[in-house]
Amino acid sequence: MTIQDLMNAFPDANIKKNEPLSKYTYTKTGGPADALIFPKSKEEVQALVQWLNENDWPLTILGNASNLIVKDGGIRGATIILTDMNKISIQDNRIQVFTGAPLIEVSKRAYEAGLTGLEFACGIPGSVGGAVYMNAGAYGGEVKEVIRKVTILTREGEMKEMANEDMDFEYRHSILQESDDIALEVVFELAPGDKEEIKAKMDELTYLRTSKQPLEYPSCGSVFKRPTGYFTGKLIQDADLQGYTWGGAQVSTKHAGFIVNIDNATATDYIELIEHIKEVILEKDGVILETEVKIIGDDLVPEENAGRILINKAKTSLKSKFSKTPIIDDGIK
Repeated sequence: MTIQDLMNAFPDANIKKNEPLSKYTYTKTGGPADALIFPKSKEEVQALVQWLNENDWPLTILGNASNLIVKDGGIRGATIILTDMNKISIQDNRIQVFTGAPLIEVSKRAYEAGLTGLEFACGIPGSVGGAVYMNAGAYGGEVKEVIRKVTILTREGEMKEMANEDMDFEYRHSILQESDDIALEVVFELAPGDKEEIKAKMDELTYLRTSKQPLEYPSCGSVFKRPTGYFTGKLIQDADLQGYTWGGAQVSTKHAGFIVNIDNATATDYIELIEHIKEVILEKDGVILETEVKIIGDDLVPEENAGRILINKAKTSLKSKFSKTPIIDDGIK
């Protein structure tokens, strides 16, 4: 079966061939998807998954590619991206959302409806689906606290509903990470609140985020999970890695828990810098850092990567190399 067969089977679908994923990832890196598909409904996703299964096609699901690194070789087979599945509806204190909707937009709609419970999410850049997948959180809140139920699609193409207690939510974890099922729709259950108080809280959290995080550069957000008893950014800063540059990727001089794309970085730059940080912290502190960012896709074959020059800390300016800006925990790692 070819991509043309897929396009013939779904003539009304939005399918792009050999599409660079760097156009969609928040790091602005990543190789091409063989076939990138933009479904608009749960039923379309179900039909696609069933067809792909019948024809033995590999399948990758993306939300909005925020907390994600796609390797430079790209993704083989079919990649479904859910950004066009973004409908949000509100009834009483419940918000029903397709999982391609931005979590920030859902938080905004909750405020407009006078509903409290999603203020913590006002600056989290991921999709609702990604938030469910990793139980996203910030500033003391997590999505597990406000999710009532999730409609999922199994990789076999069966649609079913999951109650909150069935989702196995833990810190940056849900059952979807083991089952590989696809979250398609979520119902949030919130509480009535005072709009002025909700707005004040969101403004406070927005200020904290913009003042502490390197939003001026492309990045995948918080790279590492917080190890028990430590702040990741502080570990990295104390290891003299703040400002460390590898190719076009740099440990942010504003917040050491972030890696930013400062100079046409590749995914390989990101991944090799991540591995270097993990090695240094393990050797210095005996702490094993686990990535929060998800890394997927294929490596470049050697001839495609020929001539790529990797640059270490020598490229870093003296100002960033010796930056001693305190790392203040912002509650998202």
